[in-house]
Amino acid sequence: MPCTAAQLRVIIEETQIHKMHLPNGIPTTVEELLSAVKLHFCLDGNIALMYMDKDFGNEFFTLTSTNELRDKDTLKVVDREPPVIITLAPVTDNSTSSQGSLNESASDNSSLVNCSDTFSFPQPPEFRSQTWPTNFSIPSFSFDVELLLQEGNKACGKDGSLIQNPSLKSDILEKLAEEIFQYTAYPSGLQILAVVEALLKKHPCLQEPGTSFSGLYGWQQRLKYKMANFRSKLRKRKVPCPELDINSFHGKTHNRTSPKIYKKPKRAEVNYLPPHPSGETVETLELIRKELLEDVKKKNNAKEIQEKMAATFSSRRLEVVKSSPAIKDFLERWPALFSETEV
Repeated sequence: MPCTAAQLRVIIEETQIHKMHLPNGIPTTVEELLSAVKLHFCLDGNIALMYMDKDFGNEFFTLTSTNELRDKDTLKVVDREPPVIITLAPVTDNSTSSQGSLNESASDNSSLVNCSDTFSFPQPPEFRSQTWPTNFSIPSFSFDVELLLQEGNKACGKDGSLIQNPSLKSDILEKLAEEIFQYTAYPSGLQILAVVEALLKKHPCLQEPGTSFSGLYGWQQRLKYKMANFRSKLRKRKVPCPELDINSFHGKTHNRTSPKIYKKPKRAEVNYLPPHPSGETVETLELIRKELLEDVKKKNNAKEIQEKMAATFSSRRLEVVKSSPAIKDFLERWPALFSETEV
């Protein structure tokens, strides 16, 4: 009997809801379905799936069997926290051999790393580590701004009076732009709306009824332009951020024909275009790439390949985003990426 095609509603984040077509029907196992979701939406990382149960008021439950799913059901993609592994070692009290103990400890730690079944490449601090939050948290502002907001909220609750202070708005927008940039350099309209809603919920004295019925519109427009100015400021200061540099249209080095075609994340990528690791340059990463071409021909060196692939992640992302190479050409340059362990 032929498989019946199915469709699923997939929630990646609160602001990203997509339709997924399954021409061969719903997979028979959760692992196969998870692989299909990752491939379809270009997701990676340690994620899990939840399904909406109509018998419990559309609450989400962990998906343990695809038998729970029907055509046009709803799935939700969630991050799964990685396990924490703690290794305990005996402590010696022999102070006379402290230097020797330090050397032995370093040797032991090296052995533990070499014998480990897993590898975690240290990421530089400029890498983003989180996707856009479900509920945006408004940061704390400077001391004087917080005092003014506290008094303004009290007055608003008492007689409905609102704050009218342009310099205060400027300080608030600057702090919000810094907080938003930790998640994305190019927030969508829905993301900006979520930030403004959270701001006015926490500080109702900042509402602007004159701009719209909800009092949100003025803040939305100011925050939108503030993010553009914030990106321009980082470019002028020459902050190392490839995500901004590739979208810069100043100078003759950029062959872009239209400034409206931005290269930015379309889905839930956290490190869409990260900077190179600290201490690495284009030249050093190119040398590592050439070493990988020889490493893939050797046997029993999966860990070494994994380390070098992790080190060159930023270089591959820049190549993909900037040049959009054909799969055939990309396979010749990065054959390890198509190995079973990397896939």
